[in-house]
Formats: sequence, structure tokens, C-alpha cells
Amino acid sequence: MLLPHAPSSVAVARQHLCAQLLASDVLKSTVDDAAVIVSELLSNALRHARPLASGQVRVAWNRQGDVVEVSVSDGGSSTEPRRGRPTLSSLGGRGLGIVESLADCWGIRHEEEGSGGAISRVTTVWALLQVDSPTASTGQIASGAPQADVAGHPTANLLHDSR
Repeated sequence: MLLPHAPSSVAVARQHLCAQLLASDVLKSTVDDAAVIVSELLSNALRHARPLASGQVRVAWNRQGDVVEVSVSDGGSSTEPRRGRPTLSSLGGRGLGIVESLADCWGIRHEEEGSGGAISRVTTVWALLQVDSPTASTGQIASGAPQADVAGHPTANLLHDSR
């Protein structure tokens, strides 16, 4: 979903994500974690990155079996998104630490998109969560550092024993 590069987009994204995940039989505890993750990723994009060429940000989520991928795409910034190490008195810098503690893994991918000679850089920060649902199988997300295929797409190869 494309949303304005504005703080009000965080609530809109959370509402849509929660409604769709609850409707797809994901337990509320997992939905709550996904909502916090999308809030942190989107807040970081709004604070630290440029909008996409359209002037918006893209928020997406996808359930694939027992895994939900949540992602936020923006026009990038002069620095790479990274987990901060804030002091106790710091007012910010905890967003990706929160994502890291709630998600099974997270990462970044860079792409170019556009047509007609107008190519723009897109940065996507993604996170994966194991789905808790009454019908979930016992598949696991591989632990350790985020892994992705050559194009930076995580869900294709982070599952094992989930078939």
C-alpha cells in the first residue's frame, strides 16, 4: 500500500495490517508484534529517509505459510538503516532494536525502479515473524543473521522444515 510520507500514515498502516492478519487467522499476539514492527519501520522511514519518487512510502506485508513478512520501502537516505545503541537518557534510536527483539530476523534490500529513463533508488527494510495461529504448522525460521537470496528477498530461503 502506498501512503503519504506523513506521520498519520503509521496509524493507517497499523489498522490495515491488523485487520488483514486477524482475518487470516493469525493470533493477536503475533498481530500485535507485527503492528509494532510496521510502526517502527515506517516511523524510521518517515524520520530518516526520503519518500519514493511518487512522494509516498510503500508498506507491505505478506503471509506465506507460517511466516509473515512486513516491509517498508522509501527513497533511501545518506546512511544505511542500522540498529542504534542509545544511552538510557536518549530520546530515540531504539526502533530497529525493538524490531530485532520482536522479529525472527530483519534486513535491508536495495532496488531500482522506474521507467522511461527515470530510475529511482528504493530502500526496503523487512522483518519476518513466525506466525502463531491455531492452524500453524511446526515450521521454524532459521536463526542467526538475516539471510536473503541474491536479490535480497528473504522469504524464499528462510524457511526450513515447514512443508
